[in-house]
Amino acid sequence: MKRVIRVFPRRTKATPEDEGVRIGVGPGLFDEADEVHVSVAFTWDLPLAEKLAAEWKFVAPVQMGGPALGTRGEGFTPGMYVKRGYTITSRGCPNRCWFCSVWKREGGTVRELPIQDGWNVLDDNLLACSEAHVRAVFAMLARQPETPMFTGGLEAKILKAWHCAELRKLKPKRLYFAYDTPDDLEPLREAGKMLREVGFTTASHSLCAYVLCGWPKDTMEGAEVRMKETMDAGFTPMAMLYRDRNGEREPSWMRWARQWARPAIVHSKSNPAGHAPARSAAEGR
Repeated sequence: MKRVIRVFPRRTKATPEDEGVRIGVGPGLFDEADEVHVSVAFTWDLPLAEKLAAEWKFVAPVQMGGPALGTRGEGFTPGMYVKRGYTITSRGCPNRCWFCSVWKREGGTVRELPIQDGWNVLDDNLLACSEAHVRAVFAMLARQPETPMFTGGLEAKILKAWHCAELRKLKPKRLYFAYDTPDDLEPLREAGKMLREVGFTTASHSLCAYVLCGWPKDTMEGAEVRMKETMDAGFTPMAMLYRDRNGEREPSWMRWARQWARPAIVHSKSNPAGHAPARSAAEGR
C-alpha cells in the first residue's frame, strides 16, 4: 500500500487530522512517503502551495490538486482530503452562478457518486440529484452516530415537500440554504414555510442561510436588508463575504460581518427588547 503524505497550506474545520497530514510546513527529518499530495482549496493559497510542493519534491513525487487549481472532482475517499465525518455523495451543479467556480470546474451537470458514510454533507447541490440518490443519502445519514449537517448547502428553488418530511425525520443540527441573488428570496421564503410546516422551528436556529455580501457595488445598507429578509423567512443569516481571486476582502466589510457572526447576536437584532419571540403551534412542537 502506498504511503501518501497530504500537505495543506492551512487548516480548516474540514482538514483531516491523521498522521499522514502536514499543515503549511515542509518535510521533517523523518518524513518518508511514496507520494506527496498538496491539496489547495483556495486560490489565494496557491503561492504557499507551490512553495510547499517545491520543498516536498525531495521526499517523493509531488502531485498538486484541489478546487483552487480547477481540478475536477472524481471519486470520494473518506478521510483523504477532508476529515472523517465529512462526506461528498455528488459533484457539480446545474446552475451557472456568476460568483461560483463549481460549474466551471465540474461542468454543468450533477454526477452522483457511490455513497460513503458521514454526517456532514458537502455536496455542491445535493437536491439536484435524482430522488433515488437523495433518498439513499438520507437513509445513510439516519444510521450515523452523529447528528447530520448539510454545510454544502441545499437549494431552496428545488426543495420539495418530501425533502422536508425526510429532513425532519433526520433532526439535523444545521440545514444551510443560500440568498445570493434577488431571485433567491421568494424560494427562501417558501422553503422556510415548508420546513416550519413539518416541525422545524426558528427558535432552534437549525435553519440557516448563507447571504452573499460585499461584492463590487454592494452596500452595507443593502446587505443588512438582505440579512433581515433572511430572518423574516425563518433562517439564521450567515454573511458570506465576497473575495477576489487573491482572497482579499474589504476591511470595512469584515468589520460589518462580525455583527452577523453568532446566532445569539443575529437574533437579538430582530428582538432588541429581549422578549421571547412568538411561535406558532407548529413551532411549539
